[in-house]
Amino acid sequence: MKIKDKVLIVEDEQSISNFISMVLNASGYDTIIVGSGEEALTMIASHCPDLIVLDLGLPDMDGMEVLKSVRKWSNLPVVVVSARNHEHDKVDALDYGADDYLVKPFGTSELLARIRTAIRHTRTTLANSQIAQSGKFTARDLTIDYDKHQVLIRGENAKLTVNEYKIVALLGKYAGKVLTYDFIIRELWGPKAKADNQILRVNMANIRRKIEDTPGQPQYIFTEVGVGYRMREGD
Repeated sequence: MKIKDKVLIVEDEQSISNFISMVLNASGYDTIIVGSGEEALTMIASHCPDLIVLDLGLPDMDGMEVLKSVRKWSNLPVVVVSARNHEHDKVDALDYGADDYLVKPFGTSELLARIRTAIRHTRTTLANSQIAQSGKFTARDLTIDYDKHQVLIRGENAKLTVNEYKIVALLGKYAGKVLTYDFIIRELWGPKAKADNQILRVNMANIRRKIEDTPGQPQYIFTEVGVGYRMREGD
C-alpha cells in the first residue's frame, strides 16, 4: 500500500481550508487543518507533515513568523497561499524560505502542480543526482523508491512501517555520510522531540531484520558506535 503524503493546511477561513482539503484528498493526499500559527507549530512538530500550505493572515501571528520558525530547523516544503499580491510580500516569503507563493484566488490544477513540485524538489535537492533523476536510490540489491515511499530488496517490498521507511529514506539521501542520532531524530520528529536513541535502535533492529541477509553483519546501514548511522553509497 502506498503511503500518502500528508499536507498541513494552515488557514483560518474555514471555507477555504475545507476546499483545499477536499481538493487534496481527492488527489490522494492526507490532510490536517489548523486555523492558527500556534496550532500549526505544534502540529508540525508532532505530526511531521510532508508539506505545509500556509496562509499569511492568521489570527494570532503573521504566517511569515510560522515560516521563519520552521526554517530554523527544517527543510519541510512550504507553499504560501495568500490574498497579499504585492511583490514585496512574495519576495519576503521566498527569502524566508517558502518554496512557492500562490495569490488567492487560485486554480486547483495550479495548486496541485505547485505542491507536487515542492515535494519533489525538497526530496531531490538533498539527494544525490541518482535520486534527482530517477526518484530512486539503489545500493546493491536495495532500492529506495521515493515516489512510492517503498524500500525494495531484490525488487520485493520490504514492508517497512512509516517510521522505518522515513529513517531509511533519510539515510539514503545522505548516503555515505554519518548522520548523528540527534540529527535523525530532529529531522524526522522535529526540534521538540526527545533525544531518545532507544527509539532509533529499536527501529533500526526491525529495519535490519527486513533488509539485511544477516542483520548482525549489515551490508546497507552501518552503525558508527556512539555517533549514528551511515547508509552505504549508491551504485
